[in-house]
Amino acid sequence: MNLTTLSTMLSLCWLRRDLRLDDQAALYHALHSGYPVVPVFVFDTNILDDLEDKADRRLLFIHDALSGLQRQLQAMNSTLDVFHGTPEEAFLHWTARYDVKAVYTNDDYEPYARDRDAAVAKLLAARNIAFHRYKDQVIFAKDEVMKDNGTPYTVFTPYSKKWLSKLDAFFLKSYPVAQYYRHFHRQQALPVPPLSSIGFRETERDFPDNTPEQALLAHYDQTRDYPAMNGTSRLGVHLRFGTIGIRQLARQARQLNEIFLKELIWREFYQMILWHFPHVVGGSFRPEYDKIAWRNNEREFQRWCEGKTGYPIVDAGMRELNATGYMHNRVRMIVASFLTKHLLIDWRWGEAYFAKKLLDYDLAANNGGWQWAAGSGCDAAPYFRVFNPALQTEKFDRDMRYIRRWVPEVDELDYMSSAIVEHSMARKRALETYGKALKQ
Repeated sequence: MNLTTLSTMLSLCWLRRDLRLDDQAALYHALHSGYPVVPVFVFDTNILDDLEDKADRRLLFIHDALSGLQRQLQAMNSTLDVFHGTPEEAFLHWTARYDVKAVYTNDDYEPYARDRDAAVAKLLAARNIAFHRYKDQVIFAKDEVMKDNGTPYTVFTPYSKKWLSKLDAFFLKSYPVAQYYRHFHRQQALPVPPLSSIGFRETERDFPDNTPEQALLAHYDQTRDYPAMNGTSRLGVHLRFGTIGIRQLARQARQLNEIFLKELIWREFYQMILWHFPHVVGGSFRPEYDKIAWRNNEREFQRWCEGKTGYPIVDAGMRELNATGYMHNRVRMIVASFLTKHLLIDWRWGEAYFAKKLLDYDLAANNGGWQWAAGSGCDAAPYFRVFNPALQTEKFDRDMRYIRRWVPEVDELDYMSSAIVEHSMARKRALETYGKALKQ
């Protein structure tokens, strides 16, 4: 098609979990469509209105990413068009502003996203506007990795083996988006609304870089379990918001470290579980675990949230989370096990707290991790796996460098005597409570 003859008709590329211009599936197809393209983004009030913290780091991260995209587009005499409101309101606005031929976007597999996309598709169809969706945030999605009988996997190890058996250069190939940058619609740059205009305020900028260190990835299997070390990629937030492409990262992982690649497969496993078993959002993957008689002591939950349990490794993790929006992966397992097993507090309470605080919060991964800790999820291990915080500290923070960074009072008598519960008693209580529920 001759772009110059279609200057009044446009395609929109709706950005969501893909805040980049390079190696981006929907953007590639939009720019390849023959119509000038305007990238658009919605600050979705259906989501934002539920955020209590008006200095939420995630909003600053998103805003910074959008501002970076705008600078790139402005250098090409184009613009990003950002709307604050519901997605339906956004597309009513954009279809009035532009002569829209088609909308391109990348799939999102969360329940809210599926409902949102269905509503937008209906709105666009009523205006005779095509709505195209593509796979972008995962290597394999939905039903691309299934058992031989066509049913979804519910155990990670066989899923990962099938995933790896399907992986080849085709699935890792980047989209050559830059070749088509000339097809962005040329217009004066539109302002990206400041955070204050959407009800939020700026906070500290302490975001990890989105360029993975080669040496770190190469030694990931040796360093990943030690919270005092700089031994993990810290790329979770970039994968969550698409400021790094999964294909690029998977290529590097395949070349440098199979354990790091395995972590990417875990991420896709939980995405697949969420797609096929959406009941996990509010209930246990294994329904029998919903029979557990949780204690749900609110005072103890508050002490856990504040990092005041008297268990140093648990308190260090919670204080790191509260202060930075990040928690080391090994420590996430320890604090989740402590809440669900030592305190017998419903995993959904912990999941919701993490959802409020984690910079890299992702529904599928957060839900999967918490259900793994509680024993209610996709895991062949029995429910009597109860992490011993002291043993975990001995193995992974023996010199207590991580603990002392976040719990400087760890050697003081008041702290040493403040343990919220005794480990042996708590373990026995958890086994009895779980056992009773699962025998019903």
